[in-house]
Parts: sequence; C-alpha cells; structure tokens
Amino acid sequence: MPKRSMKQDDPLEDFTRRDITLDGVSKVVYVSGAGPAVIVMTEMPGISPHVARFARWVRDAGFTVYMPSLFGRDGAVPGAEEGAAIFQRACVSAEFRALASNESSPVTEWLRSLARFAHGECGGPGVGAIGMCFTGNFALTMMLEPSMLAPVLSQPSLPLNNPAGIEIAHRSSVLPLLGMLSWKLGRSIEWDGDKEQINNDPKANQLLQRPYRSPWKYPEA
Repeated sequence: MPKRSMKQDDPLEDFTRRDITLDGVSKVVYVSGAGPAVIVMTEMPGISPHVARFARWVRDAGFTVYMPSLFGRDGAVPGAEEGAAIFQRACVSAEFRALASNESSPVTEWLRSLARFAHGECGGPGVGAIGMCFTGNFALTMMLEPSMLAPVLSQPSLPLNNPAGIEIAHRSSVLPLLGMLSWKLGRSIEWDGDKEQINNDPKANQLLQRPYRSPWKYPEA
C-alpha cells in the first residue's frame, strides 16, 4: 500500500464508489477488497484520510470493505469549524438520535440491511462491522442481523447525554484491545474485569500501559 499523507484529502481512488439502495434509502458506499465482508463505519467528522487508511488495512488483511458515507465530505481533511458543524448537524439529526437513550438510531436499520446485502455478495460465514466513536454503538445494534458475526465497538460514545456512556465506552473497548494483546503474545489470556488486570501473567500485564517519556507520568486513581 503506497504511503499517503494524512494532511491531504484522500481521493479514495482505490475504492469503488457505489450507490446502494436498501429499504428505500440510497447511500454512497466505498467498496474494496476480496474476501468476507467487513463494514467500516467512520468516526466524526467523516471518511477522513485516517479512516480510509484503516479501511485499507482491513482490506489488505483479506477482507472486502464496505465503507458507507454517513456524514461529512468523503476523503476530506476537515478544518475545526467544518468538523464542528458536521458534528452539530449529526447531533440533531433524526437519523442518528445522538441524545436519545434506550433506543436505536434509525440509521442502524439501514446498516443491518447493508450487512445482509454484503453477506449476499461476499458469502462466507458472516459479516464483520467496526464502529468508531460516534458510530461505535451502531455495531452493537447490528448484532440483530443474523449475518452479523463479529461486531467491534471502538470507543462508543452514544447516547451523548448519558454519563454511563463513558463507562460503557471503556468496558466495550477492552475486548478488542485484549484481543490484540493476546495476538501479540501468541497465547490466550484471562482478564479480571473487577481488578482490571490479566490473571497470573506479569508479562502480559506489563503491556497494559506504555512507558511515558519523562517527565510525564500515567495518572494514578
């Protein structure tokens, strides 16, 4: 994969731009790769060069990436004012219901249909989904779709007005991080959620945090 600047707009030229209509709603979806389908849902404020780079990593790992355009300018590096405006529009949008508790965002119904559609095109045992921050919880709701095999919640933030969301984000982010740690060690690990440490594995526990450059220190609670 060629090296790309994260400070310049990404033309997304190695993705196929498709207009996909599901449940009577059309959205642009960027598709690339071969293999089982993985739906990559962008973080705020849209499909930035960083999000596109991540989608390419997933693609190059042997998957077909479906990256729907949900908000913002596709491939753009937005400025602070533009990013704030995109966030504000999404917060009040009936499609996302960012402030609503105990109910799903309507867009997740379309995303579940996209998972079913992608599974039909790519086959395999099922579909994966990765939600990032604003779209983090979308991956959880997508579990209602039978073809959804592996939802990953990366720092989910909704609902925005629920303080418990911080705890939910922390807890749900632990699993993928521990998975990466287990892969790095080449063995299984056993996590104690109450103590927030790995049982009987000092080497693995050392990897739970990185050494800080002096004079910075990790805050102790």
